[in-house]
Amino acid sequence: MAVTSAVVIDVDGLDRLIGGLVADGWEVVGPTATEEAVVLGPVTSVDDLPRGVGDEQAPGRYRLRARGDDAFFSFAGPATSFKPVLFPSRRLIWRGTRRPDGFDVETPAHEPRRLALLGIRGCDLAAVAVHDRVLRERWGAHPAADAQYDTDRESTLVIAAACTTPAATCFCASMGTGPAPGPGYDLSLTELVDDDGHRFVVSVGSERGAATMRDVPSRETEAADLDAAEAATDRAREQMSRSLDPDSLPRVLDAEVDHPLWDEVAERCLACGNCTAVCPTCFCTAVEDVTDLAGSETERWRVWDSCFTAGFSYVHGGPVRSSTSSRYRQWMSHKLGTWRAQFDTAGCVGCGRCITWCPVGIDITAEARALQDTARARPTQEGAR
Repeated sequence: MAVTSAVVIDVDGLDRLIGGLVADGWEVVGPTATEEAVVLGPVTSVDDLPRGVGDEQAPGRYRLRARGDDAFFSFAGPATSFKPVLFPSRRLIWRGTRRPDGFDVETPAHEPRRLALLGIRGCDLAAVAVHDRVLRERWGAHPAADAQYDTDRESTLVIAAACTTPAATCFCASMGTGPAPGPGYDLSLTELVDDDGHRFVVSVGSERGAATMRDVPSRETEAADLDAAEAATDRAREQMSRSLDPDSLPRVLDAEVDHPLWDEVAERCLACGNCTAVCPTCFCTAVEDVTDLAGSETERWRVWDSCFTAGFSYVHGGPVRSSTSSRYRQWMSHKLGTWRAQFDTAGCVGCGRCITWCPVGIDITAEARALQDTARARPTQEGAR
């Protein structure tokens, strides 16, 4: 198969695709369903996928629902992104042992994982590209680069899935990251369940993807297949009621550092860090040292951190951002403003998880809109004076 080509496979073809990857030594990670959520886990066949499972999401709310069909990917997205797969929340940096004549330091060996990311949405695929920029390209061969991320990412196969059933909290269309997956995939699936049957339009995005499809039974795409796939993502785009204006926000956030909104949000915000934990792009980490009771063994771990914790901005004498309002402002201003100056991209991909998993339902799109409304009104008010 040629790169940029497209074919159609049925459910048996998808099963052959997954089974072939497993037989070839790939660790396939994709959506699975528990009683309470769609989560990522090992996938060895289509039987592991969440067949007929949908989700209902709103600020501070997540529920599963039965769809009454056989669709595998008709939910908005897994409860967590693929971030923990490539960038685990805890990773051992080194282990030290005290000897009678000195101190030995052992750096754990890391065997590259042959990861196949199955069903990754456009928003999460864009988030992986952000991490590539931050953790690989920005540092290059610098010691600060995350060598384990780089090693795993090098041997990763990406099988994206178009989002055809967005949640009420999704706004990827306004961020330009979905619902159809953007660049960076090896294969991309658009699932169709209609009068013409249950099938997947498979777009090939790389030589590796073409090689993966070589032994999978398929047929050529017809115009009706392509039209149906495009219509499915168009409908998903039209269903999204939330949006952000990423181009104007850096200027607005820079101008509104003293806006009363920050204190208003702080009255509701618990500073729990849920939003940074579920965010597919947040990458801040801390270093944690653990020593046994005898003092002879010690380990240093890299762990996820959050700008909402009191200790995140600690310097000699105390934290720079001691209030919840300043921490929320830092998070939002960095993600939607200064991130672009640092990494040439926005720090938000529109997945909506920060809205869904906020215990008090704080909505980043609503807060951004409030800031923009103030910025638009200010010139008129000053002119009236």
